[in-house]
Amino acid sequence: MTLKETFYISHGSPSLAIDDSIPAWNFFISWKEVFPHRPSAILIISGHWDTAVPTVNVVHHNDTIYDFYGFPKVMYKLKYPAPGAPHVAKRVKELLQASGFTRVDEDRTRGLDHGAWVPLMLMYPEADIPVCQLSVSSQRDGTYHYNLGKALAPLKDEGVLIIGSGSAVHNLRAIGPRNSPPAPWAVAFDSWLKNSLIDGRYEEVNQFEEKAPFAKLAHPWPDHFFPLHVAMGAAGENSKAKLIHDSWDGGSISYASFGFTAATS
Repeated sequence: MTLKETFYISHGSPSLAIDDSIPAWNFFISWKEVFPHRPSAILIISGHWDTAVPTVNVVHHNDTIYDFYGFPKVMYKLKYPAPGAPHVAKRVKELLQASGFTRVDEDRTRGLDHGAWVPLMLMYPEADIPVCQLSVSSQRDGTYHYNLGKALAPLKDEGVLIIGSGSAVHNLRAIGPRNSPPAPWAVAFDSWLKNSLIDGRYEEVNQFEEKAPFAKLAHPWPDHFFPLHVAMGAAGENSKAKLIHDSWDGGSISYASFGFTAATS
């Protein structure tokens, strides 16, 4: 099965897994209305795995990583036992090396961090689809990650669903109470991003640090934004972007999520 779409989802707080009062929770549990196809496997790029070079987890079974602290005890009992996808990991490495990413590392012990398993637990609760995770490299830039995605585009023809998982706006230092309205700087960046993507100005998104208003406030660190560039690149240069969800948490966390549909030949 050939897939036409890639996605960037904003996963927000780990407590999304158990908090049905968050508007994004309803979006994620209704995922199969957005994307009704069953992929052969999932490649997820999470902002919570940051390495010097692209790295894939080559495992047969994904452990659940609790890479957070101070949350309700029930959070540490949740499991997402999705099978690994070592065949996808090997294919990712092959495609990246063929595109000039000469060093691609393998991690043979790492499972799924909360940027991967929390949204997937809501999207695919059966945990029966093989999942492979790919890291980001925050010392690189948007163009680097866009090219990473371009190299991975053939995976869509093999039925692999490519998902970038981060947050469209992610400033934890500026977070306020749950129902705080988004800060003006956050709205400005979020609006710029939506308009740029929908208008197909991908090159500007690649250069967001220079082109976007309040880029450094929206992303003090770029790790949660680079998964978007991978998903965007994997869809192709002439792909069409659409907004598939839009909500806020704490005034400085945007759950804006996007789908990218490959251009028809």
